Amino acid sequence: MMNITAQRLQSQHISVPVFEKPADIVQQLGAVQSQDYAGAKWAIGMRSQDATDAVLEEAFDAGSILRTHVMRPTWHFVTPADIRWMLELTAPRVNALAAGMYRNLELDKATFTRCNKLLAKALQGDNYLMRTELMTLLEKAKIVTTGLRGTHIMFRAELDGIVCSGPRKGKQFTYALLEERAPQAKILKREEALGELTLRYFNGHGPATVADFVWWSGLTATDARKGLDIVGRQLTPETIAGQIYWCAPGTIPVKSNAACLLPAYDEYTVGYRDRSAMIIAEHEQQVSRGNVIFSPQVLINGRTVGVWQRTLQKDTVTVTISPFTPLNKVQLQSVTAAAKRYAKFLGLALRLTFAK
Repeated sequence: MMNITAQRLQSQHISVPVFEKPADIVQQLGAVQSQDYAGAKWAIGMRSQDATDAVLEEAFDAGSILRTHVMRPTWHFVTPADIRWMLELTAPRVNALAAGMYRNLELDKATFTRCNKLLAKALQGDNYLMRTELMTLLEKAKIVTTGLRGTHIMFRAELDGIVCSGPRKGKQFTYALLEERAPQAKILKREEALGELTLRYFNGHGPATVADFVWWSGLTATDARKGLDIVGRQLTPETIAGQIYWCAPGTIPVKSNAACLLPAYDEYTVGYRDRSAMIIAEHEQQVSRGNVIFSPQVLINGRTVGVWQRTLQKDTVTVTISPFTPLNKVQLQSVTAAAKRYAKFLGLALRLTFAK
């Protein structure tokens, strides 16, 4: 019988990092949730052999990884090659979920079309602009952007494949034309795209169930099952406690007792509807807002043993560990090593503390 946590740690390249380039990790996982930008950089960094925060910033600015709204209605890192087919597959579902908000904000098809034309013209020629600059442009064209209207105008422009992330200006994010940022983006027929996303998910997140895939992708259960019909022969099923789990074939996980400091919104948490394999019920209320998605967590052997937080100073990062139960000597050594790795990723000296 498969060890779910050990195999997930390996399929997600947490226990055995094999890639060096950030884009290779994103491509392997399909997409990486990047709602928390700093945490998402670390999510990629801890899955790589030598990546640092500076390397991730460079990859983002260069456009080898892009940030946009795709799948579930939140930001994800995707690769330039994958961004267009992934948007075309999942954007209809995201727009359907947002339809009520569009109506409440009086944003109709004609308004979106007009906004998209103005945004495309303003960004043409690699003219990267911040959101505030784009809102000023739209306001000059008599388009109201106050309240949540501006947010949803840009949200829809991303889903329509007009804009995506540009390089940062200092600490500020910019937008770019998708066609200029990803000129070699793949175009796939819907069935091809559905099969590709299904395969990426189960190869990069397995073992997982159909319900997990539905949650992660935002697709319907019908589409999820259709995706498995298309590529299921390239995956291995196994029934555990009455549930069918799918994963990459021939994987023999390497058991690891090493600790890792998981960022909030990491794929190890957001990648599954059922997270009982990683955290026991009595500890769920000890994480932020009672939801494991929102909390940076301390993992040992794939199980959550506590939460952590960081505080940045000029040359130092303070990492504070809050274990659910006292850690033994071996666990303390492992957690200390994980904290040192995180500090090295940031290029800062480490100050490690433990909450009582």
